[in-house]
Amino acid sequence: MTRIKDWKVEDLSPEQKEIHDTILNGPRGHVVGPLRVWLNNPGLAKSAQTVGAYARYGTCLPQSLSELAIITTGRVWSSAFEWLHHAPLAIEGGIDPKHVETISFGKRPIFDNVKEQSVFDFAAEANILKNVTDKTYKTLIDNLGDNAAIDIVGICGYYSLISMTLNVFKVPNNTDEWPLPEVSDFKGMLNN
Repeated sequence: MTRIKDWKVEDLSPEQKEIHDTILNGPRGHVVGPLRVWLNNPGLAKSAQTVGAYARYGTCLPQSLSELAIITTGRVWSSAFEWLHHAPLAIEGGIDPKHVETISFGKRPIFDNVKEQSVFDFAAEANILKNVTDKTYKTLIDNLGDNAAIDIVGICGYYSLISMTLNVFKVPNNTDEWPLPEVSDFKGMLNN
């Protein structure tokens, strides 16, 4: 059960309704999860959904790498709702299902694709260490460039906000289709 009041569209203020309709008519096409929580505070909802639209649809990364950064962040936060929505998108984008499964167990996958490895290592370190090592930073820059590093930080930051919102307000995922195993220590995701 969520900790914050849910709402009906007809009960939204004009400001909330405008934000709701912007989300509904945008690339997301629906208002679920953290967006429903944020709409209780239209100032945050408007700003966060704008950043989210960029983080999800506007970065320099292809879908596979973007979704890889998203699921890495969601896994570290143990956000079942986020995992449910983005693990399938990562696979659809081209991430090998065996790597998605490895991430679900809080372990570091070994990718054949150097760009995928670079993004995973960067996102895992950013989330777990709250920084990245010089080696990981250089590897990402060498493979994808400065804008990719900036975009991955933006993606990780935004999806941390989402995951924190989902966890704190206890937004249910309503399915066991993509369960997350219990993991107490995410150091197994780091490049040692």
